Amino acid sequence: MTDTTAGHRFGEGPLARASALVYTLLVVELLFLLTTVPGLIGLVLLGRDATNIPLAALCLIPAGPALSAALYALHHRRLDLTDLHPGAAFWRGYRANLRGVAKLWIPWLLWLAVIGSNLATAGARGWWAALSVLIAVAATLWIANVLVITSLFAFRARDVARLSVYFLTRSPRASLGNACLLVLAAGLTLVASEALPVLLASVFASMLLLNSRTVIAEVRERFTA
Repeated sequence: MTDTTAGHRFGEGPLARASALVYTLLVVELLFLLTTVPGLIGLVLLGRDATNIPLAALCLIPAGPALSAALYALHHRRLDLTDLHPGAAFWRGYRANLRGVAKLWIPWLLWLAVIGSNLATAGARGWWAALSVLIAVAATLWIANVLVITSLFAFRARDVARLSVYFLTRSPRASLGNACLLVLAAGLTLVASEALPVLLASVFASMLLLNSRTVIAEVRERFTA
């Protein structure tokens, strides 16, 4: 009885919880890389040329379901070090959300590819360039909501799309926090390379969940039975 109690306390202590979080982040990151590696290799080979924007969007298609699976696994993570199954949770979320995420992730990528290509090839300047950038940022904040809602709830794609638009202004703190994540990811990409945000994907997913706490709570309270 004593040994069982001691083991239970070990699994639930502060140090054990921190270790459980680190372990979960590492496993989720490895599985994210595993499920996106073909596209990531393509991105590395493409380089930063404006004509490669459509191909880059194509390479990013696997990232949507992988991010959704990461969000699902992190949301359902266990705090007990002796009861960790992040890999199983990742694959469960991947299978459950693959189609739902793809229905909105792929159109978003196509939309960004169109905006990016127009900005790069047409040499847009002034107010038109600023407007295009604002639209791209808004669309990215929208897809962040899409990923969270699709990963944790079972709604039709069109309902997810509407809810994601609704929460852009309904939860300004979440939108601001996600905007900060976007700036951070863009900064890391410019200063270092595209590989750095990818290697921190599980950390970004964890921060996205943290930013979206009010969104998750309201969806659960108001829009689920």
